[in-house]
Amino acid sequence: MRRSLRSPLPQRHGLDAVRLRTPADGPWTLMRDHLVERLPRVAPERIDEMLARSEIAGVDGPLRPDSPFVPETFVWLHRDLPDETPVPFPIHVVHRDEHLLVVDKPHFLSTIPRGRHVVETALVRLRRDLDLPELSPAHRLDRVTAGLLMFVVRREDRGAYQTMFRDRRVAKTYEAIAPHDPALLLPRTVTSRIVKERGVIVAREVDGPPNAETYVELLEHRDGLGRYRLTPATGRTHQLRLHMAALDVPILGDHFYPELHDKPLDDYTRPLQLLARTLAFTDPLTGENRRFTSTLALQAWDDYAAWAL
Repeated sequence: MRRSLRSPLPQRHGLDAVRLRTPADGPWTLMRDHLVERLPRVAPERIDEMLARSEIAGVDGPLRPDSPFVPETFVWLHRDLPDETPVPFPIHVVHRDEHLLVVDKPHFLSTIPRGRHVVETALVRLRRDLDLPELSPAHRLDRVTAGLLMFVVRREDRGAYQTMFRDRRVAKTYEAIAPHDPALLLPRTVTSRIVKERGVIVAREVDGPPNAETYVELLEHRDGLGRYRLTPATGRTHQLRLHMAALDVPILGDHFYPELHDKPLDDYTRPLQLLARTLAFTDPLTGENRRFTSTLALQAWDDYAAWAL
């Protein structure tokens, strides 16, 4: 029953209201007092302002400044958004139907709200610009990776498509631009054990049974660069970047591997030359064989000088 509760507040900037559950008991007389203690990063004056403007709601509608505290109930509100630098690159729609939306995500745009990126994310932009309030990602791409990203249009279809990705029933290929090493024998399958610790920005390879596998092919090379096709059999964090670095041909523009280098979030120069090129799968709802191909190109291959500026 709790899962079926819908927010009484409409989306704002493509974002759902935050839902809070009140505790079973406490010392508060008013809901206002509980929220002041519950949300220490929000100034009490701001909570008072939101209550006065009917911007905080309970299950029976907007809360008033003098609404009494109610235990074990739900409260909805929109958090104030952080200041964000606009990501100055468009999202291109590759395919849209009643079930799916497939787009080409640009470099530097996060898939979903996280940390300092909220409105400037693919999910929020698309919900707002295409008027698709129930849109949700079927999978994710790193902020610095460009290419195909698939979303589910309707809430009731989410499970089928997200499970398909979880169970690895989607064939994915990527392209990367990296140095060309004539001594590197390709194609080959790269395997390793990758761990990503919570709160640590980079992943690492450790001893132990492999949990990551990538098939690496060299498609062509010129002027000391190679254009590679990467086919992951698993989906570990930063897997493709780690495996290319392990081959001593790190992907151009990688500020994490083999060594971590700080780069400001609003520095849009030298994007990571990694592109999600294809997605192929049997549609779990229609049984149709689907295949999508990115329309983007990796700049360093076509115009290295412009990429390196």
